[in-house]
Amino acid sequence: MLAHKQYITITDPARLELTNLPFRKGQRVEVVLIAEDNDKATRLDELRALFKTTQALQHVQAISDEMIAEEIEAYRAGR
Repeated sequence: MLAHKQYITITDPARLELTNLPFRKGQRVEVVLIAEDNDKATRLDELRALFKTTQALQHVQAISDEMIAEEIEAYRAGR
């Protein structure tokens, strides 16, 4: 299988033109379009803020490392 990756910026959402492709005339190809995830950084910032909020909860601060280890051990033991 010959794979070819090409990055373009969409200027007209009704049309896509690929040029200078490394395929021969008549060759059947599969086209998969994957858009960049521009919101990735925003979602990461939101997740970090959620972690800080969660960690600041009073009842969460009372959880010790030993309690976490016990919970993990119980889960793995099927309890």
